[in-house]
Amino acid sequence: MKILIFGIKGLPLPAGAEYVVEEVGSRLAAKGHDVFVYVRPHFTPRSENEYRSMKLIHLPSIATKNLDAITHSFLASFAAIGKRPDIIHIHSTGNSIFAFHPRIFGIPTIATSHGLDWKRKKWGKFAQTYLKFTDYSITHFPTTTTAVSLNLQHYYEEKFHRPVIYIPNGVNPAQRERADEIRKLGLKGDDYILFAARLVPEKGAHYLIEAYNTLDNPKKKLIIAGDSIYGDTYAEKLKNNINKNILFPGFVKGKLLRELFSNAYIYVLPSEIEGLSTGLLEAMNYENCVLVSDIKENQEAIGDEGFTFVSRSVEDLRLKLDYLINHPSVVKEYRKMAATSVRDRYDWDNVTKSYEKLYFNSLK
Repeated sequence: MKILIFGIKGLPLPAGAEYVVEEVGSRLAAKGHDVFVYVRPHFTPRSENEYRSMKLIHLPSIATKNLDAITHSFLASFAAIGKRPDIIHIHSTGNSIFAFHPRIFGIPTIATSHGLDWKRKKWGKFAQTYLKFTDYSITHFPTTTTAVSLNLQHYYEEKFHRPVIYIPNGVNPAQRERADEIRKLGLKGDDYILFAARLVPEKGAHYLIEAYNTLDNPKKKLIIAGDSIYGDTYAEKLKNNINKNILFPGFVKGKLLRELFSNAYIYVLPSEIEGLSTGLLEAMNYENCVLVSDIKENQEAIGDEGFTFVSRSVEDLRLKLDYLINHPSVVKEYRKMAATSVRDRYDWDNVTKSYEKLYFNSLK
């Protein structure tokens, strides 16, 4: 099959829809399919034309918060038609309106929802209105709609009475790495709490920082690994924190990210909204005891193998942090449980098989 994918920033990026495309697309290419991915030059250098056997196609965009994704996907939707693929796969609800163009030309389209984008605080009223409309378009414009969590699947089916296929994200069984590069940050291992996600309001880093600052004796440092994409003031406000035990290593990937996952005391995700967090799955995969906000998507991901706090409650987050910091035996118990659970339920090979089967069925 000739498969064209758009709706992402670029490759490689270690989280979100980009990570999904990397893991699934590379496996499809290894199976002999021709996989083409549209990328944005400010995320993937124009000199990079191939990644893990996927062909990268560079198209421009208006690189601002509100226009970057939509302008790139608009161009990609028309460029893809000209290549006459067997399948076009579109990622994220905001890009789903462009599923309409390929279908006019008889090209089957798949659109995947990674979350309810209109809930993100970064959007103004006009953008929110548009994104709420795309909840409709993702269920009506593509040939087939998929969602990465059961909660998302139920939301779309109950609201729009259209079938949505559940295909989650996955993990590759991870080997924990010894502390090496993290020593440059003054870390030894087991001596820090880890947050690793984009620095945007809905990920809730501000709740974690506030809760950490109210701990009587934290005993562990706090690592806020991540950054904003468009230079939003939110990230800069977080970095103005004066607590010397809170470190901001910026956007991390590769060996440093693997080491941070491997050597954390606990991983915390205080997000207000999610689809299915690839970062949370990876944290569990690296044998971390996890503490997450009690939104449905996070509860779905951790099952019974992690801890929750009341979403947006700094006080409840503080209490749970204090408990886990002072009960290392509990943390140790949950580490192995988390890894076993996530590897049993989320596997990239199975995810790829599900997408491949869906593609073939769409051609019938």
